Amino acid sequence: MQVRTRHTPAFGVARLLLAPGEAALADFGAMIATSFGVVIDVRARTSSRSKGRDAVFTAPVEGGWVDLAPALPGEVYTLELDGVSGWCVARGSRLALASTIRTDASWAGFHQLFGAEHGFVEHISGQGAMVLAGCGAVDVINLEQNEFVTVDPRYLLAYADTVQCRLRAVSQSGHQSVRTGEGLLLDFAGPGKVLTHTRTPAELAAALHRV
Repeated sequence: MQVRTRHTPAFGVARLLLAPGEAALADFGAMIATSFGVVIDVRARTSSRSKGRDAVFTAPVEGGWVDLAPALPGEVYTLELDGVSGWCVARGSRLALASTIRTDASWAGFHQLFGAEHGFVEHISGQGAMVLAGCGAVDVINLEQNEFVTVDPRYLLAYADTVQCRLRAVSQSGHQSVRTGEGLLLDFAGPGKVLTHTRTPAELAAALHRV
């Protein structure tokens, strides 16, 4: 699967270019259009925490394309997974995955970060393209060895699993939630990349609701 993006960073659209018979997994609600003949298999999401429906888009013998746009305004960003390192992605941020990529619900790093709870990120691994939907523009922080950065979970888009990560409370007296990231901070140590976006989905949605 190859990806071509347009209208970024404000109103990003991703075009998935599929080889003959190739399939991709994407958010069905994000589909704008497909080339004629692409087969669409809509599936309910298995996670009780995920709303909406996913779909498997399979190209016909001559190949095809699928255009996707996220619900919120922002940048669509493509990551190429190398089959060696995986990525931790903020839940609700992945727009499309190549069929050679999988989510790892039992990834060992979750237990170190969240304990027995279901956290606000999911682990993605495999080889191929993954398309993420940022809220606002996407910033890339390249951390060198022994370089550190602190990120508010609300602005986190993704980070490479080569990066060391620690979760801590903003204030011991305040409310914290590992499900949403509320009241928490993330400390990252390199080497590796951390992706952030410049708006938060919840606050953007609340602002639009007040209009």
